[in-house]
Amino acid sequence: MLAQGENPHPVRLVLPPHRPLSAAAQLGRKLFFDPALSGSGKLSCASCHRPDHAYAPANALSVQLGGGRLTRHGVRAVPSLEYLYRQQNFSIGPDNEENETVTLRQLVALGQQARRVRKTAHDTQAAAANLVPQGGLFWDGRVNTLQQQADGPLFNPLEMDGGNTAIVASKLEQAPYAHDFVQLFGAGVFRDPKLAVAEALFALSRYQIEDPSFHPFTSKYDAWLQGKARFTPAQMRGYLAFNDPKKGDCAACHLDQPTPDGLPPLFTDTQYEALGVPRNPAIPANRDPRYFDLGLCGPYRTDLAKQTQYCGMFLTPTLRNVATRHAFFHNGVYHTLKQVLDFYDFRDTAPRKIYPTAPDGRVEKFNDLPPQDRANVDRVDPPLNRKRGERPAMSARDMRDIIAFLKTLNDGDTTPRGMPARVARSR
Repeated sequence: MLAQGENPHPVRLVLPPHRPLSAAAQLGRKLFFDPALSGSGKLSCASCHRPDHAYAPANALSVQLGGGRLTRHGVRAVPSLEYLYRQQNFSIGPDNEENETVTLRQLVALGQQARRVRKTAHDTQAAAANLVPQGGLFWDGRVNTLQQQADGPLFNPLEMDGGNTAIVASKLEQAPYAHDFVQLFGAGVFRDPKLAVAEALFALSRYQIEDPSFHPFTSKYDAWLQGKARFTPAQMRGYLAFNDPKKGDCAACHLDQPTPDGLPPLFTDTQYEALGVPRNPAIPANRDPRYFDLGLCGPYRTDLAKQTQYCGMFLTPTLRNVATRHAFFHNGVYHTLKQVLDFYDFRDTAPRKIYPTAPDGRVEKFNDLPPQDRANVDRVDPPLNRKRGERPAMSARDMRDIIAFLKTLNDGDTTPRGMPARVARSR
């Protein structure tokens, strides 16, 4: 069946229900598209999170422009807002009942003592139990809710630059949808600017949670999982290479199987990795040789600044709709999937293809991290466990096939089905 492009073990996926949006979510939709809340009056949430581009930027800029005059550069690539509705809270190790009564400091200490299981696509269950950072939102997991997440760009001077709470609350009171606030939250909602802004952020979070466009699960891969679609030979070869620890081993971090209770895969284990991607000269902040974006260690996240074993680690993003993106990794250094796969293939086997060379001819490997933090870079998990001069994990054909498979993760697939659904229970 695999040779014919079919799924030999089709499942019945438990998909999010499609219901009419609540009044709060409908208000959140109006807020999401309102540029008046920004300092420039021209930038809305939807400006960087375009619905027609999987809620990610439509352009190929490494970082987006913002600020009061739309002339200030950000410092990180803008991630998609899709498929965040199931994101767990930030924790060290799995976010479960056992960890609920343990402080983050205690979890950090436990993580330092615990043995780490090597991550491979064939042993994801064991790797999921690693006491490593996982969960949370933004590239550094510094917040846990979509309500908190919406607060960041709204007031960030490099992004929407809304000013302060009083300014935003005043704009909300003058907006065409101000009567919606009164109806939902009471006549006195605008008497307290903090309350008005908090309710606006709540409405934005409800919109992202309730609107199906943020988690549609309409890709060819979703249909294939259910036995309703057939892969092409290239897509099937790519799927197998994606799951092969001796090739891409991508599924070690980008989980591609349904959960035990039938929820569709999100193509991320939500863990954090230090990959050592090269420094991006297109980011103006990087012109300062003393500036480094250390992810979990700062500059935006501060509570783990002293936990230097996490410096350089960033959240593993979902790969759903990844083929529609134009900037990859936290610093947007790459702009094609081919470049991304080349990084995994040649980072260690032929680093001159990845990193710049110093005047003395030395390859400046891991040049986007200070020397003292480069030991944090993953050199254990395949395919990042190879040595210089060794054969790369993926051939050129493997990479072409993996890209073909990744395109099956794009939502809105219209490939004719015409296949009988032999759906078994989720395994």
